[in-house]
Amino acid sequence: MGGDEVLIKPSTSIRNGYNLISDMARESREPIYITRNGEGDGVYMNIEAFEQRELLIRLEMELEIAERYKLSGKPTFTTEDVQKRVEGILSE
Repeated sequence: MGGDEVLIKPSTSIRNGYNLISDMARESREPIYITRNGEGDGVYMNIEAFEQRELLIRLEMELEIAERYKLSGKPTFTTEDVQKRVEGILSE
């Protein structure tokens, strides 16, 4: 599983088969969309995959800030500055 495949399960899957949903989320490392009465209701995701996704989002935001700062004409960061900043984020 993974890639472009979207995982969708009815809410009864959570009520009646949490372990199966949890195993599926851990193996696929992708969000599983939960429906209720045929409509989207929520998302279940393995915690490690969620935390990794959140970290990537934070790093992308930091890169965007750095790019805007660079384009503003203000002095830029050295490679060492960036490396220390990224290491700080990764160690949190």
